[in-house]
Amino acid sequence: MPAMPRIPAITRKQVATFLRPRPPDSHKGRFGTVAIIGGASGMVGAPLLAARAALKLGAGCVHVGLLADNAPSVDILQPELMLHRARTALRLPKLDVLAIGCGLGQNDAAQQILQDALKLNTTLVLDADALNILALRQDLQTALITRKGANVITPHPGEAARLLGCNTESVQATRAETARELAKRFHSTVVLKGAHSLCVTGDGKIAVNKTGNPGMSSPGMGDVLTGMIAAFIAQELEADQALLLAVHLHGAAGDAMAKQKVTIGMTATEVTEWARWLL
Repeated sequence: MPAMPRIPAITRKQVATFLRPRPPDSHKGRFGTVAIIGGASGMVGAPLLAARAALKLGAGCVHVGLLADNAPSVDILQPELMLHRARTALRLPKLDVLAIGCGLGQNDAAQQILQDALKLNTTLVLDADALNILALRQDLQTALITRKGANVITPHPGEAARLLGCNTESVQATRAETARELAKRFHSTVVLKGAHSLCVTGDGKIAVNKTGNPGMSSPGMGDVLTGMIAAFIAQELEADQALLLAVHLHGAAGDAMAKQKVTIGMTATEVTEWARWLL
């Protein structure tokens, strides 16, 4: 059998070319508006982590739509964020990108919110429970495939298995083929997360990310990555560029922490801070 073609690695030099200096007369309106929707009862922290990452990676305005009945009205640690009920966030004007799924849950209310989000023309970043709901509902898969806006999906191996109707072991044994199949089937830019995450762009090109380390196996890391992707899309990067930059930078931030001997107990909040510094 012929050898499988080598998958090119994302490089720092490559993703740095996506960035442009900010003009002297900059204002927040030039850097886009992000909405993060999720946060069912007991999971409000997930969208807040994503939103804080979006803010600290350069988005001009960041809104958070929360599902929990007892959701806070302000993020005390990050009061620059604007908190709303989930349905209010769907109706925001001049929305550049909507990230949905972080702590969303899978109940009827969550499914209705996702269904309504799929009707928007804005770029969508789908993570976590948004992907789990998609796996359950063929009608929402069709809505995703046929919508006009760009789609980014960010499954870990378990979510990828549910989306494709297989098991996690199969996903891990054929990661490149799985990532390509997800991109093709769901008309999306894809990152299949894990050690050496695989990214598939809208034109079907695949790349492997070599940054990151086992210390990043902790809660909230995926939420931070979702917020970073959304931030770069809001700042007018194409979805493919935003994904490649965010995935590489996210892992590089974790590596920077590992160099400081933080390999156990690394937190997603700290990765956000290091990612901002590296950017």
